[in-house]
Amino acid sequence: MVSSLLTLLRGFAMGCADVVPGVSGGTVAYIVGIYPRLLGAINSIGPTTVGQFFRGHWGQLWRDIDGWFLLVLGCGIISAVLFFTRVVSIPALLVSHPHQVYGLFFGLIVGSLLLLSRELGHHRLVDILWMGLGTLLGLALVNLVPTQTPHTSLVVFLSGSVAITAMLLPGVSGSFILLMLHQYEYIFGAIGALRIAVIAPFAAGCLVGILLFSRLLAWLLSTFGRQTRLIINGLLLGSLWAIWPFQHREFRLIREKSRIISSQPIWPANYDQSVVMAFGLMLLGMVVVIVVGRVSRTQAR
Repeated sequence: MVSSLLTLLRGFAMGCADVVPGVSGGTVAYIVGIYPRLLGAINSIGPTTVGQFFRGHWGQLWRDIDGWFLLVLGCGIISAVLFFTRVVSIPALLVSHPHQVYGLFFGLIVGSLLLLSRELGHHRLVDILWMGLGTLLGLALVNLVPTQTPHTSLVVFLSGSVAITAMLLPGVSGSFILLMLHQYEYIFGAIGALRIAVIAPFAAGCLVGILLFSRLLAWLLSTFGRQTRLIINGLLLGSLWAIWPFQHREFRLIREKSRIISSQPIWPANYDQSVVMAFGLMLLGMVVVIVVGRVSRTQAR
């Protein structure tokens, strides 16, 4: 019961992160220590499980794919997305209180980096180089320049593959990638209008992307565990460029909502109440993620 509740809360945190531009659910999964289990559950889906489904071996299928874990986690993600878009709107808070919201998430990521770096122990020069590579990759991703792409089925398929890969990779936002590819409005407009001709290739791309990339990540973590974790930590560090609460942000009206497409970090000119509160929430975020991370890892063991 306690384990299921913790999984639900982790899913809720992942869903909350997916609502915030620049933050992904994969980041939260990595922070709270369920990333390897999530990859393992996804990787278990394949020809064998498909065969079990058609042969009616549903009980074995449920166990093989860690079905209860995925179900509870999925319920947490969905409930968070609904809550933070309909009840307490994070997108609205990002407009009315951007400093505070981004300050909290900045602190969460900094706290996770402190926790994760400590788990890796002493860092040698080669470790710094691996982490630096991840940081450069993260900076490149969050500073992508929007590019115009056609709305063909192949491009929509590839967009789905890249976006879901980004969502699975800590430090990268899938929605941000779709914005950079100029596919966000087209794809989500098609989903809202139930246009199967667009939804089908996008869903297929997501399925292929998550199944292939999750296997690659799982292999990298098992074969080059330390190097992969260092690169992921670097991706998180690079993502701080876009999460820093004090930014000169450029917005674009997409589907009647203001969406961020680029940002440039700045230092606050005045230390008013909102700035002080943002720094306070940074500190709170760091403390919370360290405590939650340690509790989650204790329960995971």
